[in-house]
Amino acid sequence: MIWTFEPVTIVLMLASILLYALGVRAARRHGASRAAFPWWQQAAFVGAMISLAVALISPLDWLSDILFSAHMTQHEILMLVAAPLLVIAQPLLAFLWAVPSSRRRAAALRLRQPAVARSWRAVTAPMVVFLLHGVALWIWHVPVLFEAALHHEGIHAFQHLSFLLTAALFWWGMIHGRYGRAGYGAAVAYVFLTALHSTILGALLTVAPSAWYRSYEATAAARHLDAVADQQLAGLVMWIPSGVIFIVVGLALFAAWLGESERRVALGSTAESPHGVRNAT
Repeated sequence: MIWTFEPVTIVLMLASILLYALGVRAARRHGASRAAFPWWQQAAFVGAMISLAVALISPLDWLSDILFSAHMTQHEILMLVAAPLLVIAQPLLAFLWAVPSSRRRAAALRLRQPAVARSWRAVTAPMVVFLLHGVALWIWHVPVLFEAALHHEGIHAFQHLSFLLTAALFWWGMIHGRYGRAGYGAAVAYVFLTALHSTILGALLTVAPSAWYRSYEATAAARHLDAVADQQLAGLVMWIPSGVIFIVVGLALFAAWLGESERRVALGSTAESPHGVRNAT
């Protein structure tokens, strides 16, 4: 088993950890309450960094060049573990605190501009993030593109980045996004639709009678392994764990949707009651 010491990945991860720590410290020093960066948010950031290390520099990365199932596990960690943890951690706020105060104010003003806010709402709209994540998931499993990623480091890095970023946008849109009148109901629908199409892709890989990728056929033959069995395991990795995670998240959002609906009904009833009318007047 070999650890992958890819300089760019390690430098980016170390820089992120340093900026996050400096940002949290600066916020505390300037009087921000502990509610600004609660313990669970910091724990999510630590978990995200650990999951990224497991996916990108642990022996799993080395093994992903040999086994398709290891490569699939790597991708699932990026999309289903690292991405949602980063969304929960919201590290960009800590990164902003890490820069000098004058630049921080200027950056905050730019981010608050109406055009920036509108662009962000458009990019993180449920339909948009659903399509972006779905396209990234399916298009990178087209054999010619997957093979290109296996043989070119730059394309491989872009593949991983697209999985991580589109998944992060997806989870942000589902958890923090703006749903208008649909409430969390839109998020529930898109989470279950994502579970459906990712399950279909996993099932196709599992039941395929032959290996999709020639490179893994070659590495399996060199080590006297069954490439089809390895692909079936990869399909199951995509099919079952991802399906379970999406269903659990979908049910949680559905519960939040019901709770929000009950709260609105209760508020409406209060407003319509004589006591509520008197209070309003």
